[in-house]
This record gives sequence, structure tokens and C-alpha cells, in this order.
Amino acid sequence: MTFNPFLNSDRQLRNGWWILIFFLVLATLLVPTMIVAQQNNMEVSIGVQAMIVMIASLTGQLLRRRPLAEMYGAFNWRWLKELCVGGLIGSTLMLIPSLILGIFGWVRWQWNPEGIPTVLPSLLLFAGVAFAEELLFRGFVFQRLIAGLGQWPAQLIIAAYFLLTHLNNPGMTGNIKVMASINIFLASILFGLAFIQTKSLAMPLGLHFMANFVQGGVLGFGVSGTEQSGLLIPVFGETQIWLTGGQFGLEASLFGLICVVFTLLVLYTRKQKN
Repeated sequence: MTFNPFLNSDRQLRNGWWILIFFLVLATLLVPTMIVAQQNNMEVSIGVQAMIVMIASLTGQLLRRRPLAEMYGAFNWRWLKELCVGGLIGSTLMLIPSLILGIFGWVRWQWNPEGIPTVLPSLLLFAGVAFAEELLFRGFVFQRLIAGLGQWPAQLIIAAYFLLTHLNNPGMTGNIKVMASINIFLASILFGLAFIQTKSLAMPLGLHFMANFVQGGVLGFGVSGTEQSGLLIPVFGETQIWLTGGQFGLEASLFGLICVVFTLLVLYTRKQKN
């Protein structure tokens, strides 16, 4: 039987071509947007980025003539429950390391007198980040990779891609770069496992959103190296930066890494949704 590089055995377009179509649509939308923004000395907002990723994802799914619920998960009470469970897990991933750091006196917090007005902007920012990144990294492309290569090859490819997009973040140097890289890579595996277990983007969305919001919008840490203004201001004691993550955030903290690994193991043993 002759191998067809375009069609699989079911006479359907191979998944690799669908991924290429996705990135072509993404580039067609993103490049002109970036040029216009640059000409006007503006940045492409996270809301616009999320919209572009959503349009590229919807285009791919509609061209495949598949229901949108296949990509996002059916929007129902179970979807909302998984969103909330993800949010609880994401919050815990940040609160437990912070509690440990506080108990040992490595970090203490001060109330930020200007913190309350930042809550709504932080909520909107991190909601946009979670939506854009989960669509990009756990949406259409990830799901086509799973269909074409299997779960773990897809996980490793997307985790490497996720890490690559964070390598130029502020503070990615020295010991911080090593710890943060491991943490970010495993966090991507965690988000991907949340999708695989539930067949829905709800849990990874909630997990990603609340991890970032609690870390930056509440505790005042940096988020992936980006400085944030939160309800609280962290004050670092005299200790090794790899314990606290420093200004980069808990994503570069030893205790943050331990919590991610533990959560990964717990989620891995969870019964997968059929």
C-alpha cells in the first residue's frame, strides 16, 4: 500500500497538516496586528492575543467539520465544576509554598495600600493570559498532536514549546533559569494532564488562571519573571533565591517545584474520563 503524505488510512487530512494550517492562520492574523501596533508604539494586548488564538482555533476546528465542544469540552455544570476544581488546585500550588516560606521566615508580607485597585486589572490580565495560553498550548495543536502521536509525545513537544516561549522572560538567569525552566516544563505537563484526564479545557484554565492570580494578584510575587502589584508585598529575608524564587516568582522556588511534582503525581493517579 502506497503511503499518502496528505491523507491517513481514513482518507482524512493528516494531523500535521492541520497543525500547519493553524499556525498559518495564526501568523496571518498576528503579523499584521503586530506591525500596526509597532507603527503606533503600542503593544498587542493579551485580550487581542487571546482573540487571535481563538479565531485560529475555531478556523481549524470548523475546517475539520468537528464540533467546538470537542476542543473546549461541553459547556455544562460539569465544565464549571472542573473549572472550579482547577482554580482550587492552582491556588493551592501557590499558597502552600508561601505558607512554608512564611513559617521559616524566608518571606514575610506587608499589606499593599494601593493593592485593592489592582485586583480587577489583575483578574482580567490573568484571565486573558490563561485563556490565550491554554488555547494555544492545550487546544487545537495539542489535541492534533495527541491524535497523531499519542499523549506523551504530545505532552513533551508542547511542554518544550511552552518553556521556549518563557526562556526570554525577565530574570531568566543563573540558578533561577534552571529552577524556573524545570518548573515551567512540568507545569505544562500538569496542565496537559488536566486536559487529558477531563477531555476539557475547563480544569487547565482554572488551574492556570488561579495559580497566576494568587501568585501575582494576591501574594505580590512576580509571575514568570514579570513584576506584579498585588494585595500583599513580599519581603524576602536572607536566604537562597532558589528557595523563594525571588522576584521571578514561586515558579522558580524549590517548594513551588515540589508542589507541582506532587500535584502531577496525584492527578496522574486520578481516573481518566472516558
